[in-house]
Amino acid sequence: MNPTGLELPPMLAAFVFGLMGGAHCIGMCGGIMSALTFAVPPSMRHPARLSGLLLSYNAGRISSYMIAGALVATLGTVFSIAPAARMALQLFAAVMLILMALYIANWWKGLLKVEAVGRRFWRHIEPLGRRLMPVVKLPQAFALGAVWGWLPCGLVYSMLAWSLAMADPARGALLMGAFGLGTLPALLATGMAARQLSALIRHPATRSIAALCIITFALWQLWTLWHMAGMSEMSGA
Repeated sequence: MNPTGLELPPMLAAFVFGLMGGAHCIGMCGGIMSALTFAVPPSMRHPARLSGLLLSYNAGRISSYMIAGALVATLGTVFSIAPAARMALQLFAAVMLILMALYIANWWKGLLKVEAVGRRFWRHIEPLGRRLMPVVKLPQAFALGAVWGWLPCGLVYSMLAWSLAMADPARGALLMGAFGLGTLPALLATGMAARQLSALIRHPATRSIAALCIITFALWQLWTLWHMAGMSEMSGA
């Protein structure tokens, strides 16, 4: 049985959640992608060059997600020694997924409070990114993306809660990597000015459907936990 108690492969679910969170990614990070594009000298703005920079930038961002996933999952191994603690972590992860869904659909912005905590850490990292501008080389783009990966983001924090519940550094890193890959289409569309795709992702109906799918998944997880708790009580009796 996988650590989340779910039959749906967690990595696939994380990738889909990344796709569904595209609207939020465009709103929060689209400006950064556009700035990166326009910061490239005009003489170097041919499609192949820009594509390489954008891919390197996102590779750095996803690498930071994976490092964060491994770190919190390592912490999870400490907290999940007892079965009750493990179940509590999974409950926390399910609740965070619901909050993520509400955030994506603009139904409730409670995760902004969590982002506010991350901004304190971000103030110490953000100056490193400024020193890498303007980006003209692939290593620069990767390094800047690695810095950007620590930008306070409620969606990322929700997925990190899931990594925490996994309590396995390798799986935590892979989960965050899958999530990061899911966010790629939206951010690449923004960086390459693919307006039609960006508009579709940001449409309220798209955001609402994405949120409902994530809530359904989280409720499924909660039901599984409830069932597992009932089975544990019966076996204990």
